[in-house]
Amino acid sequence: MKLGIIGLPGAGKSTIFSALTGARGESGPSRTPSKEQVLGTVKVADERVDFLTGLYRPKKTTYAQVEYLLPSAILSGVKAGAENAVWNQVRACDALIHVIRNFKPPGGPAPSPEEDFWRLEEEMILNDMMVVEKRMERIDLDRKRGKKENEKEYQLLGSCRDLLETSAPIRRDQGLALAPELRGFTFLSAKPELVVINNEDDDPASPPWSAPPEEVETMVVRGRLEMDISSMSPEEAEEFLTEYGIEKTALDRVIRASYKLLNLISFFTVLNEEVRAWTITRGTTALDAAGTVHSDMKRGFIRAEVLSFQHLKEYGSFQEAKRAGQVRLEGKDYRVQDGDIINFRFNL
Repeated sequence: MKLGIIGLPGAGKSTIFSALTGARGESGPSRTPSKEQVLGTVKVADERVDFLTGLYRPKKTTYAQVEYLLPSAILSGVKAGAENAVWNQVRACDALIHVIRNFKPPGGPAPSPEEDFWRLEEEMILNDMMVVEKRMERIDLDRKRGKKENEKEYQLLGSCRDLLETSAPIRRDQGLALAPELRGFTFLSAKPELVVINNEDDDPASPPWSAPPEEVETMVVRGRLEMDISSMSPEEAEEFLTEYGIEKTALDRVIRASYKLLNLISFFTVLNEEVRAWTITRGTTALDAAGTVHSDMKRGFIRAEVLSFQHLKEYGSFQEAKRAGQVRLEGKDYRVQDGDIINFRFNL
């Protein structure tokens, strides 16, 4: 799972990035091969993985991971070519984190979070409109030349154009946002979006919105404070979190919101002396989940031996849960549930 961080100049994108990537005390962010962007990878803390590790004592424990991408250039106030380069950097991301300033910098202007949100939203809508129109013009030209085109794609693009012309993002219509025929266009306004309102250290409140967007998740983060806390020892961090009334770090809250945005769940395997968490889309079949672990498991799939985490915790061991009839054999069409512990039976 990769999330791109966007926002207007001065919103605090780098601050939020530092708060997220420094919270676990892991290795710091690194430059991508192009050196145009910074990528930070953090583990997804999961008490279920910790429980399984304590129970099975594996040689290796692998948590799920999230990547955060910080584009190198400023998104607004630059030449069109540079702006497009930044948008292209986040096109490959699964979702966007839109950072909005809600603090007054020294000698700077007062914050206008709602206005800033719609300003960048309009940029994404305009960018997508250009992509749609260019593609539709190409299809029209190919038709005149007698070339057969995908009619379904053309119809979907027309629906996108109609929606974008109303200044609405494509994500407002989930049928369009998730249409397989449009996946290759990587529309910006179709991506799930988490709006992070970057507040002052002593301000935990969300600002008033006259017309809050309904199709995005919103949360308040005191970015500078959370960045400072992320660099502290666990003991110091806990003290500051308590003092400022922060129940969970920005990282944990962003990860939770990201899973909700992308409709993701986790299942677990205990295999070859490794406890491992796997991230999949809710509704994924056992067959496709097996392919997530290894292509051979999918190709030679026989059955999935499934035990829910809650039943394992309740009975204390796999053997006791099996005696109680809680271990099930499921076929390839079984929809994996969050917290399932699965042993895939396969034969090649």
